[in-house]
Amino acid sequence: MTMGKYYVSMPHFSAIMENRTPAMRMDCGTKAEYAVWKVKARNKLYSLLGLDKMKWTDPRPELISSERMDGYTREKWTIYTEPDVIMTFYRLVPDDIAEGERRPAVIAPHGHGSCGKEAVAGNGFFPELAKAIEDHNYAYGVAAVKKGAIVFCPDARGFGERREINQQGDDAGRRMSCSCFHLNFMALPQGMCVTGMWVWDLMRLTDYISGLNDVIPDRIGCIGLSGGGLQTLYFTAMDERVCYAACSGYFYGFNQSLLEMYNCSCNYVPHMWENFDVGDIGSLIAPRPFVIETGTVDPLNGRDGLDNVIPYVEQVRSAYRLFGKEDLLCHDIFEGPHMWHGTKSMEGIDKYLFGR
Repeated sequence: MTMGKYYVSMPHFSAIMENRTPAMRMDCGTKAEYAVWKVKARNKLYSLLGLDKMKWTDPRPELISSERMDGYTREKWTIYTEPDVIMTFYRLVPDDIAEGERRPAVIAPHGHGSCGKEAVAGNGFFPELAKAIEDHNYAYGVAAVKKGAIVFCPDARGFGERREINQQGDDAGRRMSCSCFHLNFMALPQGMCVTGMWVWDLMRLTDYISGLNDVIPDRIGCIGLSGGGLQTLYFTAMDERVCYAACSGYFYGFNQSLLEMYNCSCNYVPHMWENFDVGDIGSLIAPRPFVIETGTVDPLNGRDGLDNVIPYVEQVRSAYRLFGKEDLLCHDIFEGPHMWHGTKSMEGIDKYLFGR
């Protein structure tokens, strides 16, 4: 039997998305309305992400190794983020930090095709990873430590040293892969999801960072590309301790970029699209300094390209306008593909974390 025609459901679900107004839509006209909306929206997002299912624990930090690099030291650490969950991360410390000095901190989560924390830390120790770092300008953790910040480059659950058994191994393909699909389908029936686990882990990392004697606890930023942009967006929306954020390659309307263009399973949170679109989540960041990077030819922008990005950025801008702080939201549109641009984003580290 020859299959010449297919009867698919995509148009049905896309039409539902296009005709639905998210229940938690940010459409506030005053600061007072925004304050009420923000509490309700954050409480709803907390529940959707499954953060109420996770358990706090003492971090029990352990230093695994330390290596001198060009102008900084790269330390490898572990902490516990739940009683039986371990996070691995690099801590990059500038050489010129003086004894007793405190510095701003930058959390630099990674995206896909990164070997986890390795790409962000510029550790291209095999050819495929070195190429990914070059192609995507991926070593933004190194760029941040060169600015003078203390930088934390974590492995997200399912990546690097935190891959599940289905993707473990030392060949290049497995090292560059992730366990998002496996993780999400272990979590979903239990009321949790990958996005929520990532946000929880970054919150617990921030608990740890805030207590370090060489970090200024109210000068913590977060920057990330792609899946790292996802982590930056949701984490900053949920945690007021992030005083500056830069989200690259992850700000676009959900219908075109996540439904019509199936993306990694880590993007999918039960009941999210009924309640939020990207502009609503971004609006939770107001009025803190926030840079959104968009490449003009990034395929993840969706079929309408920038027209699937700009309206959502403008929705976020309307939240900043309520505070008279439109200047704290920067949309850096650059000519290029899906990559870390790092121009306005790195300027933001200077301006908002160092005040220079």
